Amino acid sequence: MPYNRKAFSLLIPALAGLGIAGAALASAGSEEGPVRCEIRSSISGGMVSLEGVVESDASISGSYRFTVESAGGSGNSMIRQGGGFSAGPGEAVALGRVMLGANGIYDAVLALDAGGVSLECEDRVGGRL
Repeated sequence: MPYNRKAFSLLIPALAGLGIAGAALASAGSEEGPVRCEIRSSISGGMVSLEGVVESDASISGSYRFTVESAGGSGNSMIRQGGGFSAGPGEAVALGRVMLGANGIYDAVLALDAGGVSLECEDRVGGRL
């Protein structure tokens, strides 16, 4: 398939009884670390579905912003979703979902703020899928 998936991960030191704290360390293509996010994409019936997902090794809560912008074609669009979230250990939680025409090119960004730490993952999906 002519799309790619990039995931960025955040390494956060866990402090017993204090939750999540620390500084962000992002690395492209990594799906490892105590907190992970990714943009999942799938195709069905001429539509592409983009979904922001967060997973964590410990319970976390915070806020998210999921932005999808068209990156080519005859029109421009920007979709913004966001709000609060909570995730338990080992739980994959969907944080926003959009359905778009499969022939477009889209830039998707999932930005998370949890425990005073920020994490961002992004993906470009598109072309004739």
